[in-house]
Amino acid sequence: MAVYTDIKSNELEAFLTHYNLAPLFLYEGITEGVENSNFLLQTQAGPYILTLYEKRVRKDDLPFFLGLMQFLANKGISCPQPVQRRDGTLIGSLANRPAALFSFLNGIWTRKPSIPHCQAVGRALAKLHLVGRDFSMKRKNPLSVLGWRPLWEACRIKAKRFPSHVLVEIDAELDFLEKKWPDHLPTGVIHADLFPDNVFFLKTQLSGLIDFYFACNDAFAYDLAICLNAWCFEKDGSYNMTKSCALLSAYYKERSLEKDELAMLPLLARGAAMRFFLTRLYDLFYIPDSGLVIKKSPQDFLNRIRFFRKVSALGH
Repeated sequence: MAVYTDIKSNELEAFLTHYNLAPLFLYEGITEGVENSNFLLQTQAGPYILTLYEKRVRKDDLPFFLGLMQFLANKGISCPQPVQRRDGTLIGSLANRPAALFSFLNGIWTRKPSIPHCQAVGRALAKLHLVGRDFSMKRKNPLSVLGWRPLWEACRIKAKRFPSHVLVEIDAELDFLEKKWPDHLPTGVIHADLFPDNVFFLKTQLSGLIDFYFACNDAFAYDLAICLNAWCFEKDGSYNMTKSCALLSAYYKERSLEKDELAMLPLLARGAAMRFFLTRLYDLFYIPDSGLVIKKSPQDFLNRIRFFRKVSALGH
C-alpha cells in the first residue's frame, strides 16, 4: 500500500454518498507499499480501506481482482471484500482515479517471520491454489518471464548507474531464464505477490491475505517460489532452510507437488528473484520521490538471484 494521490475531504464525502455507510469520523493515508493509493477510513460503524488505483493497475483488470476476492471469501479464504455501492457496482471514481472501498481485516503483518508464520503461509497458499481452480475468470501474468526483458531494457537506459559486470550478468541471466522457463507445470489462479506485508496475523494465527493486484493465472509452483524468496531469507541475506522446509511441507500437506514442480523450484525461485529485482529497480528509477511512497531496494533480490543460481534442489 502507498499514497500517490492525495484526496480532499469534500471529494471523499462526495464519493462516500454512493455507499450505505455510517458517518465518517476521519481518514488517513497508508504509506507502506508501492502500487496504489490507500487510505484507512474510520466510520461510526467501524473501519474500511479505500483504494485509488494508479497507473500500473489497469481498470480493465479490476473486475478480475475484485471478483477473485469475492470468490475466495465465499470459499473460506480470508481476504478484503469490496463494498457494494448503492447502484450495485463495486468501482467508482475519486480524484480522477478508479476507486473501491473494502472491508477491514483485523491483524498485522509480521516483521520477523517465524516457523509457525511460514507454515501458516504455506497452508494458506495451497488452499488458495486449490480453491482458485474453480474461479472462472482468467488473467495472463504480465510480469512472467516474457515481461522481464522490457523492464530491464527500460532500466538499462540508466546504464551509467550500473557496474559493467552487473549489466553482463543480468543480460546472461535473462537469456538463461527465457530459454529454460517451463511451460508444462500445473497452473491456475496465483497471488503472485504474497510477501509478509500482504499477510495479516493475530500472533501466529493467519487472519487474512491482502493485495491481490498481481493475481493472475500462472504456475502454482512459481507462486510457491515467490514465497520462498519472500519468507525464507533473513535480514543478513542468509537463506533459512528450516523456514523453507516448514513452508514447503505445510503447502505439500494441502496440495501435493508433482515431480516436475519440485525439480523446477530452484529455477522458478531464481526467476521470481529476477522479477522482484527488476520491478524494484524500475520503481527506483521511474517513480518520483515522495515522502508518502516508500521505495524498496532491489539489491536484496540481486543477491537472491545469485543464491538460487547455485541451488540444485529445494525439497520439502
